[in-house]
Amino acid sequence: MAGFYACIQALSGNCETALVAVLIAAGFDFLDGLVARILHAFSPIGKDLDSLADMVSFGIAPGMMVFNFLDCMQKTVDWTYPIYGKLFLIAAFAIPVFSALRLAKFNNDERQHVSFIGLPVPAHAILWMSLIYTLAPLESKFHWDGWIVSQSAIASFTTALPPVCTLVGIALLAVGTSLLLISTIPMFSLKTTSLAWKGNECRYILLIVAVACTGCAGVAGITATILLYIIFSIFNKQP
Repeated sequence: MAGFYACIQALSGNCETALVAVLIAAGFDFLDGLVARILHAFSPIGKDLDSLADMVSFGIAPGMMVFNFLDCMQKTVDWTYPIYGKLFLIAAFAIPVFSALRLAKFNNDERQHVSFIGLPVPAHAILWMSLIYTLAPLESKFHWDGWIVSQSAIASFTTALPPVCTLVGIALLAVGTSLLLISTIPMFSLKTTSLAWKGNECRYILLIVAVACTGCAGVAGITATILLYIIFSIFNKQP
């Protein structure tokens, strides 16, 4: 339900509501396995339903968000032929397509019980939902104290760029990060069976940085945290 609502809001251009809905879906996704074990309700059907829900919340919703953003951007460019601008919209399709491939690979890969191979779809979705929120016009955002300065700086920077530059950059980034979904890069899981510092160093550091970045930079800090997660995973030697 949260993912479906995020899709509706994303395609309508309500980026802040869509972001909140995806974050709620991510919370459910983080807890569903724990709840299933507590209730002794885990099953192969539950595993498949989990992937289907993930596809909606973390594949289709961010794809719609990026599609709407690219569509708005391409309309601001004076194209010789309008079809040129429409071609950039194809980049948004990479997000749901590679998310589906990532989920299918995960369900059939016995190596991914403790850690991940490739970027998890929830992290990828949060990366894009938070990034588009940051790049969207300020009037569509929450103007909370402490957030507006960083958001204004980023929005002003992107506004100063020629629209075609932002359009090309987002399109290339959408394809690039989508390829990370099916890459062979090991990614550590945020779920852990122990609260000890040893073996969870990256998890705790990432959590501390996430709180600090979000407190200082608002939603832009969420984007930075996901990027840091990718970097940590690349250099982390333990699952």
